[in-house]
Amino acid sequence: MGTRRTAKVAEAIRQVVSTAVLFELRDPRVSDTTILSVEVPTDLRTAKIRVSVLGDERDQKLCMQGLNSARGFLQSRIADRLDLRYTPVLTFVLDDGIKKSIEASRILREIAEQRQPDSPDAGDAEVEQESAPHEAAEPESSSDSDADSVQ
Repeated sequence: MGTRRTAKVAEAIRQVVSTAVLFELRDPRVSDTTILSVEVPTDLRTAKIRVSVLGDERDQKLCMQGLNSARGFLQSRIADRLDLRYTPVLTFVLDDGIKKSIEASRILREIAEQRQPDSPDAGDAEVEQESAPHEAAEPESSSDSDADSVQ
């Protein structure tokens, strides 16, 4: 029973914090921020908020400082909107999962490009294959017009 309640509270905290960060927080350091998830223990006294920040390392540090300085404001928003006995103490954690997945896909793309043959004959064969379907499509369109005229 406690796990369902903690999951609901975690999702509600995520919604309240993400809405407050997006619409109510006026700190210029907090920009390009996504609230990914919230982890709440069963006593509901703390909340670990995983945050993804677009930008370089300097932007990420500034955003985390802005979020930590706005912690009291965000906790007051949680207290206003959620009916809990204790308002959770917020902890912000920078999540690099998205950046790591982008880097992994870039590396995989580079490997795929290296495995393709670099010979100029292979490029000519691709051009011939691309032009072949267009030639085959033209007679079909003329036969389609003949079929339309017959009906």
